[in-house]
Amino acid sequence: MKQQIPVGIISYGCYIPRYRFKTSVLSEVWGESLGPIPELSIPGPDEDTITMAIEASSMALRKIGLDPKKIRAVWVGTESKPYAVKPSSTIVAEAIGATPDVSAADFEFACKAGTEAMQTAAAFVGSGMAEYALAIGMDTAQSKPGDTLEFTAGAGGAAFIFGKKEESIAWLEESYSYVTDTPDFFRRANLPFPEHGGRFTGEPAYFTHLLSAARKIMEITGLSAKDFDYAVFHQPNPKFPSLAGKMLGFKPEQIEPGLLSPYIGNTYAGSSLIGMAATLDVAKPGQRILMVSFGSGAGSDAFVFTVTDKIEALKGKTPPVKSYLNRRKEVNDYGLYAIFQKKIKRG
Repeated sequence: MKQQIPVGIISYGCYIPRYRFKTSVLSEVWGESLGPIPELSIPGPDEDTITMAIEASSMALRKIGLDPKKIRAVWVGTESKPYAVKPSSTIVAEAIGATPDVSAADFEFACKAGTEAMQTAAAFVGSGMAEYALAIGMDTAQSKPGDTLEFTAGAGGAAFIFGKKEESIAWLEESYSYVTDTPDFFRRANLPFPEHGGRFTGEPAYFTHLLSAARKIMEITGLSAKDFDYAVFHQPNPKFPSLAGKMLGFKPEQIEPGLLSPYIGNTYAGSSLIGMAATLDVAKPGQRILMVSFGSGAGSDAFVFTVTDKIEALKGKTPPVKSYLNRRKEVNDYGLYAIFQKKIKRG
């Protein structure tokens, strides 16, 4: 899918909470060890999807000194918004100073809600309806106590500002989406935690959709794994994106810069966006990046970006993603973790 006006990413920002929770504590509590992720990023008691989205968006604006009044769309992709009825996007738009002349909306599509917002932001700018649009993928991943998901659910995300190609640090060559009705993950009304479809999670859901989207966009562009310097895939765990990359012909070193789940877990809508931000931190002009998300329910968005000379001007302007990995404070008491994750509520 191409825009009428060529567009790209002109800036980006990331946010990962400082608190870390070791999954070995979960193993002690539940008497079993599930998954290869040693620790998870978790939100502090005063943090939620909105506060984290504001931090990431503010960083993206600071990087280039952009007047927030020039942002014509603020779109937040998440599956853990604080309000059941009230948009998160309006609060973010107000906090960063983009209101009132702005479009705002919340996007929902499980873990691909963030790339859904990215694709729409690119289309908004590419149609000429806006000079700049802001897309955010952010989550405080939810999981039922004792469930498999509890061993992987992290928190964090990233924000991307889209503008015209000539201003971009990474211009968008092509995008593509692949969607089917595959019930691998869901949460019904009034239930506090999501459910997962077990046997649907791997092959019928993640691999079918992500690989199909990746292969199709490479077919459309006439590119193969060797034509990319980096690949960023949705990372519910370290194994899935590594295996997907191998199946597509990518080498481990092409995936490694964006593979952050071993350090923070699966940040749901923020997963592939954090991976993209970390990859842009190390990318050089002329390098090409394949980005493919996955969202349960199920679908994948695929993007081909080419890095431009303008990325050099952003280096060192704001803390890199790696600095958020190093900035950490351990919370290794299950009761405190459960309070932070709002699994235990007072009153």
